[in-house]
Amino acid sequence: MMYRYFIKRIFDILLSLLLLPFVLLIMIPVAIAIKIEDKGPIFYNATRLGKGMNEFIMYKFRSMKVNAPDIRNSDGTTFNSDNDMRVTKVGRILRKTSIDELPQIFNVLKGDMSFVGPRPSPLGDKSIYPKEFFKKFDERPGITGYNQAVLRNNATMDERIINDAYYVDNISAVLDIKIIIMTIVSVLQSKNINRNDKNKGMVKQTNE
Repeated sequence: MMYRYFIKRIFDILLSLLLLPFVLLIMIPVAIAIKIEDKGPIFYNATRLGKGMNEFIMYKFRSMKVNAPDIRNSDGTTFNSDNDMRVTKVGRILRKTSIDELPQIFNVLKGDMSFVGPRPSPLGDKSIYPKEFFKKFDERPGITGYNQAVLRNNATMDERIINDAYYVDNISAVLDIKIIIMTIVSVLQSKNINRNDKNKGMVKQTNE
């Protein structure tokens, strides 16, 4: 309990401050590369639901073309593919390395997010989700999480719900460290970057 409600937040703040100079060094050339490619916005700022289902703005580097449509798999998860024409050339590199998520370190400093936790959810029709889905909102969302460490972007909606619930029920310092290590290995091995699901559902307009 001490870790969940106190130590975890202290760890987030200290690690954010430690990593911030290195993150800023990476962000500068990335921002220039994004701007040079299509002269569009550098960041994609999305409204998400966090702890207690409170709304916040999540920061990411833009990896898609401006005004790209939001294409969904049949289970409601975000469609992604190795040949997704919506993704920019720079964006493909950012997604493969997960560098597009780096700006979320500022969300961690603000207290909107944690380094480890269930990934934040977009707004939508809450009535379509099962009761188990909402357990994730008991914790701050994370830059990475148990689901991302195990399956990254290759998870179905059912798998995400199960993995998020497992994390919330078993949160600990040991589990968080394990998730961070597994995430680093997954990124270095370029595992589960995309879920090549052709069963796409609704399409709505967005810029990411």
